[in-house]
This record gives sequence, C-alpha cells and structure tokens, in this order.
Amino acid sequence: MQPSIRKTVTYVENTLIEGGKEAPRPLRLIGVAAVLTNPWVGRGFVEDLKPEIRAMAPVLGELLTREVIAAAGSGEVIEAYGKAALCGTAGEVEHASALIHTLHFGNHYRRAVGAKTYLAFTNLRGGPNAPIAIPLMDKHDEGRRSHYLTLQFHIPDAPAPDELVIALGASIGGRPHHRIGDRYQDLKEVGDLHG
Repeated sequence: MQPSIRKTVTYVENTLIEGGKEAPRPLRLIGVAAVLTNPWVGRGFVEDLKPEIRAMAPVLGELLTREVIAAAGSGEVIEAYGKAALCGTAGEVEHASALIHTLHFGNHYRRAVGAKTYLAFTNLRGGPNAPIAIPLMDKHDEGRRSHYLTLQFHIPDAPAPDELVIALGASIGGRPHHRIGDRYQDLKEVGDLHG
C-alpha cells in the first residue's frame, strides 16, 4: 500500500532582524509536509497498525527527506531538525503518531543529515489551517540551547477529517543573539552531572 498523497508543501522563513538588532547570521527555518489520506479512517478501531506503517512510513521518510534537503541545499548545512504529524478530526492521534514514530520514517532523515540526536516531535489532531508546530533540536548536541527552536506553519485546506499531515523541519543556524547558555553550564552550576 502506497500513501495516497494529495499535495506536498514547503515553507521557508528567514529571520534577518531579531529584537530590533540585525542577526549576525540569518536564521533559516524550513518545513516540508505531505498531506495524505489516513489509511485507517473508516475502518473502525484498527488493532494492528503495522502493515500500513511498514508500507507507508519509508516512502514518506524518503520523500520528505529529499524535499527538506533540496530546500536546504544539502544535509550538511542543516543544524537542527524535528518532525510532526497532524491527524484530521476523523482520525486518532495514534494514526498521526504511527507514521512518524518509527525508524522506518526517521532514519532516512537522520542518515541524510548525519545526525546523532533523536528527532524532537509533535503529534496532534486538528482541522484545516491548524498550526503545524515542529520542535527543533541540534542534530549533534541535545544540550545546545541556541538550536531549541519551533517552526510553525499551516496549510489552509489540510488536514481534512480523513487526512494526515506528516512533516519534517530544519534550521540553518540557531536563534539570533542567543544568550541563555547551554544545558551543560546549568549542570555545572547546580552540581548535577546526571540531570
């Protein structure tokens, strides 16, 4: 079973000025999404989601990874990354979760950008124009707070009640003028090396 994809969307945002001050390096945020028919809607409660996960998640992971890399220019330039899924009102949040919380989906992106950290995520339910919020984290260092970012965009006509929106996010750069340090500095200050 191949995913029935109605459309793909690419969103790009460049921040040049933050806090009234020019960014020393512009922050580029990139989001890519696929809008597809939810394969479980209309079938009642489906106990085993694995057949559709195995068939569809790799296809979506490969497609969206290709799209985000194309928008960024290369996997190497991507510094932070994340993923999100949104199900329409006729579906379960479990349906949204199913297609992104599997290595069949995420490993395409991890390998393409040479990542070491896990993919931060959201999985929600909503209707057309609902916000798609993708939390981002440094691909090599989960304690690097400059790259704790959230990319948000929406698709005016998606998801329909019987659809899913599956998305990947990326940043080139961190927050301009970041000045809150990193997690490791806090750990030293509070004397907790395990926190």
